[in-house]
Amino acid sequence: MHKITIFNMNLPAMLLKKIRKKIMYLGNDLGNLWGSNLRFFKEARGVRILVYHGICEKDPLRYNNSFVTRKVFERHLRYYKKYFNVLTLDDYYNNRFSKDRFNVCITFDDGYANNYKYAFPLLKKYNLPAAFFITGILDAGRDILWNDFLAIVSKHGPRRLDLDGARYRKNKYAHYVSETDGRRLSEILREGGFENKAAMMTSLAGLFTFRDTTDEDDFWRQMTGRQLTEMAASPLVTIGCHGYYHTDLARIKPAEANTEIRRCRSWLRQVTGQRINAIAFPYGSYTRELVPITKDAGFDQLLPLDFYFSEDREDHTMRERFVVNPYISTVNQMIATIKRTYAF
Repeated sequence: MHKITIFNMNLPAMLLKKIRKKIMYLGNDLGNLWGSNLRFFKEARGVRILVYHGICEKDPLRYNNSFVTRKVFERHLRYYKKYFNVLTLDDYYNNRFSKDRFNVCITFDDGYANNYKYAFPLLKKYNLPAAFFITGILDAGRDILWNDFLAIVSKHGPRRLDLDGARYRKNKYAHYVSETDGRRLSEILREGGFENKAAMMTSLAGLFTFRDTTDEDDFWRQMTGRQLTEMAASPLVTIGCHGYYHTDLARIKPAEANTEIRRCRSWLRQVTGQRINAIAFPYGSYTRELVPITKDAGFDQLLPLDFYFSEDREDHTMRERFVVNPYISTVNQMIATIKRTYAF
C-alpha cells in the first residue's frame, strides 16, 4: 500500500503530526460507521479512571479545554453502558473488575454546579456511578475557583493590565502573559498559596461582572451545600476531596498542604455526613513528601493524573487517571480510553 502523498511532502514536523492525527481520527469515525470498531470494544480488557470537569449546554471551549457539552457526555455514557463495565471508586480499589468488559471509573473534578445540573441526572438515567472531587471554596466564603475567575477575566478583560507591580498582555489565546518574560499569569499564580490568588481576584473584580448574568453560570458557579448533600445521598455518587482552595498542593509548603486537605476533608464530612477517604490532587500534581501527609490526614485513595515516581506503581493507595479530551469524537474518546493515549 502506498503512503498518502502528503506524508512525503517537506512539511514541518508539528504540522505533519497534526495532519496524521486528523486522518487517524477520521479513519476511526468512518470505521465506526462500518462497524469495524465493534470487535475492538467488545474484546478490550483493562481498567481506567476517567476525569471530567465541567458540563455545559454549548460552547464548551469558551474559557478552557476541560468542558464537554451535555450531549457529548450523554453519548459517552451510552457507550459506557453498552460496551464497558462502569464501577464505583471503591470497587475499583478493591479490584472488583469485570473479566468480560473493559472497566472504567468516572470521576469529576472541581465541584461545579453544572455537575449537579447535567451530569447527576444523566448518571441516574443510565444508572451509572461516578466520583466527584470537591474543593472547600464555599466553606472559605467564596463562590468561584481562582482559575475560573482568571479565565473569565482573561477573555473579557482589557488587552493589557497591571497587577501587583507587573504588566501583562493578552497572547493570541487570550491568556495574560508577562511582558517581561512571557510567562502566563495563571502559571505565576499557581506557584504560591491562596493569598496571591485572592489578591488577584480582588484587584481584577471590576473588569467583568459575570455574576450579573446567568449566561456564564455553567462555567464558574460552584455546587451549593444542599446540592452536594443531595448528590452524596445517592448510591451512585462518591464524594472526595480536591483541596480547600484548589491550589497546587505540590507548590506550597507541606504544612500548608496538610492544612488544606484536612480542612477540605473536615468540611466535606460535615456537609455529607459521610467518610471522606479519597483525594484527587488538584492539577494531578503531588510530591514525594505529600503522599504520607495525605495518608496521615485520613486518605487511603490517592489520585494523581500520572505517577511521578516509579515506586508509586507498587503503592496500593495510588491510582492514575486519564483526562477526557473535548476536541475529539466519542468513538475516538472510547478508543483513547482503552489505549490510554491520544497518539494512537
